[in-house]
Amino acid sequence: MIRVLFVCLGNICRSPMAEAVFRDLVDKENLTDRIDADSGGIGDWHSGESPHKGTRELLDKYQIGYKEIKARQVNLSDWGDFDYIIAMDEQNRKDMQNLSNKAGDAKLAKLMDFVQDPQEENIPDPYYTGNFDYTYELISEGCNELLRYIRTENNI
Repeated sequence: MIRVLFVCLGNICRSPMAEAVFRDLVDKENLTDRIDADSGGIGDWHSGESPHKGTRELLDKYQIGYKEIKARQVNLSDWGDFDYIIAMDEQNRKDMQNLSNKAGDAKLAKLMDFVQDPQEENIPDPYYTGNFDYTYELISEGCNELLRYIRTENNI
């Protein structure tokens, strides 16, 4: 099983949106027996909470499930539990790199690293911008390209 962890600051906006979108893509490709996803936050402020209202409304609009997603803080063991750790922005990537302590072999990257000529290098946080639609657009593009990359890299 290939495991992907999406990471943002608080795990209520971007990373749960990415987890839900990616899971939906994996399901539509009939790969749920080969690829799994989760999400986590750098901070613990929202642990146990459902995704932000703006994220929920957008996922509802596109009929993408998220009911099982609850915020959690990332931890050192994630480095051994996941094959890919996908950060939403450069600061999240740096925070995860600082947490790694060589604890595992997970590939660390930003989601937009998988997009050729991306509109943005980092996915803006809609918690602050309020623009959940733009975040969804970027995450959708990134998740599609990430899935393509994983399929190619793992001969799926």
